[in-house]
Formats: sequence, structure tokens, C-alpha cells
Amino acid sequence: MPAVTGKFAAASLALALIAASASTATAQKKYDTGATDTEIKVGNIMPYSGPASAYGIIGRTEAAYFKKINEEGGINGRKINFVSYDDAYSPPKTVEQARKLVESDEVLLVFNSLGTPPNTAIQKYMNSKKVPQLFVATGATKWNDPQNFPWTMGWQPNYQSETQIYAKYILKAMPNAKIGVLYQNDDYGKDYLKGLKDGLGAKAASMIVLEESYETSEPTIDNHIVKLKATGADVFINITTPKFAAQAIKKISEIGWKPTHFLNNVSASVGSVIKPAGFENSQDIISAAYLKDVSDPQWKDDAGMKAFLEFMTKYFPEGDKLDGGTIVGYGVAQTLVEVLKKCGDNLTRENVMKQAASLKDFRTEVLLPGIKINTGPNDFAPISSLQLMKFKGDKWDLFGEVISADAGG
Repeated sequence: MPAVTGKFAAASLALALIAASASTATAQKKYDTGATDTEIKVGNIMPYSGPASAYGIIGRTEAAYFKKINEEGGINGRKINFVSYDDAYSPPKTVEQARKLVESDEVLLVFNSLGTPPNTAIQKYMNSKKVPQLFVATGATKWNDPQNFPWTMGWQPNYQSETQIYAKYILKAMPNAKIGVLYQNDDYGKDYLKGLKDGLGAKAASMIVLEESYETSEPTIDNHIVKLKATGADVFINITTPKFAAQAIKKISEIGWKPTHFLNNVSASVGSVIKPAGFENSQDIISAAYLKDVSDPQWKDDAGMKAFLEFMTKYFPEGDKLDGGTIVGYGVAQTLVEVLKKCGDNLTRENVMKQAASLKDFRTEVLLPGIKINTGPNDFAPISSLQLMKFKGDKWDLFGEVISADAGG
């Protein structure tokens, strides 16, 4: 008997050692370029200069938020090294900066780079290199295409969904509307325009009286506004970036045109658009939101808004709290932190995308109530709900229900 017991003991010990070594192997840290025991290197490209420079505040907010995270001990003990470059909203420059981030700086991922044309210019490159192009700062529908571009993911609601919501509202409230559209002549503008036409359906051809495009190189869009007024349009769809959105609002008031004015969400910032255009010129403009608005008193006792304002005071005091870009930067940075936390000690690029594609009912502190972030292997559109809002006095007033509007995919 003792001999048999000895054999069993030896076998048990061997099995225990195998299990222990397997456990150790499982627990081993896995890193790709850009991640170590102490650091996670995150790349970013923003238009700190050029025609879309108003959006640069998003990158500055993210830098401040990652500083906060680092001061609090980092993510699973690792500090974020945030490397952000200016591309002046110029696609050739974006390509140059993306190559620099991937090949010279050797970042783990490129996060929240801004703009539809800039991100389009680097999408194939990022996917060929298998480097995450994560939570891009553009609502183009094309970012939700995991089959063809498994390394690219959006974050904000997509443009087509947004204009489809406007179209539904127009068909219901103003079925005989004559619609004039101003849009930026690039992928961003055309994506919004497609959503509007899809939403209007068969009535698009008869309701849209003019589709007027502009180039970002134009110093002013005043002549386009005058042309649109001359059509007799009583609904104006304003698909512009902040600089041109503010110009449009001012010019409409100046020439006494009084259409029902729909302004795309990407230019609904009180700080960078409405205030410069003039509160008196912005009354009754309609837009759509997915994030809380700092100027809205309904959030004054909201825990999430309090946390945001405390962050701004401590880490980004020079930032404009009324600028929608600060809320965007804060919300998307919180989402990246959640993904990196979920990665644990497996900081490979593949696992970053896997965790980004498995968010379930995640909420940042600044999303509107009822809006949640959900992703899956076949769903790379994290936020797909919006609520309509109208500008009154010096702030946006939300109205109606939260509307889910998935488009594309």
C-alpha cells in the first residue's frame, strides 16, 4: 500500500506542478509595442490649427484627463503617455502624423483623432498595420464596418442617424417644408446629406430646393447663405464645422432670413459656436444631443456634472467649460480608460480592440440619461441614441424622447 500511495502522491504533485505552470503562463503579462509594466503610449491627432481648430480643445481636455488618471495611480499601475500632434485638418498631414505615431513613437493605439477626411486618409494604413484607430472623433457611418476595417471604431452617434432624426421631425411637423441645405464638400458633409435624403425618402426630391456646398478653404460662407435665402426655403439644414456654423447663424440674422434652422450636433457648442454667433441670433435653432450641456441648470446637482466641473477646475482651469468639446473630450477619455482597465495585463492591440468591442451598458458621467455605450464584434457604433433640443435664452432645452437611430453598419 505505501508504494501505491507514493505513486499517487508523485502523480498528484506532477499534476499540481503542471497546473501551477499553466496558471503562471495564463497570468503572464502580454504586451505589444507601446505598452510596458509602467506605461501605455496613446497617440492622437487633432486640428490645433487650421479651419477646424475649434476642435483642438478636445485634445487638450483629453491630455488633462489623462494627467488626472496618472496622478491617481494610472491604469492597473501604468501611466498613460499621451502623444498628440497637430494636422491642421489636412489629410496629407494626418498621414504624416499617423506614420510618425506608429513607426517612430511606437504607440499602442491611435485614439480619437479628429475629422472625417483626416481619418479616411489613414484608415487603410492603420488597418494594414493592425494598430487600433479607436473612438475616432467623427460620426461618419463608415467607422462601423468591422468586417472590412476591424481596427477602426467610432464613438459618437453617426451623422446619418442624426439627419434621419431631423428628417422624421420635419416630415411630421412641417410636411410641406422647402428645405435648403448647406454642407461641407467632403465625406463628413456628404454623410450627413445622405442621412437627410434617406430620412425624407421619396419626398427628398420635392422638399429639398437647394443643396449648397462649401470648401473649408473659403474664408466665409456668406454668399452661400444669401443664395439659400433666395430659394424661398423655410427650413435650413446647417451641416458645417464650428467656424462656418457661427458665420451662418450671424449671416441669417443679418439678412433677415427666418427659416426653421437645424444645426448639426458637431457644431452645437455654446462656447465655440453659439456665443460667438450671438445668443440673440441663435434662438430656436434645433439640434440633437447625446451629452449633458454645462449651461443647462437641470444638471447643477448632477453627480456626473459636478465631477466634470471639479476636473475642469483642477486639471484644465484655462479650458472653456461651456465649450462642447470639453464634455466630448472628457466622455471619450473616460471610455478609453474603461477599455484599458478591462485589458488588465493583456495590453496587446488585439485585446484592446476585443475589449472595445465588448462594452455593455457603459455610461460615462456626461452622457444624457437613457443613453448607454454598447458594442459587439459586429457593432462598432458605441453610441446610437440622440435627443432633440432647441436653443432658448442662453442654453439648449431638450425636448421629446431619447431616439435610437442606428444607420449603416
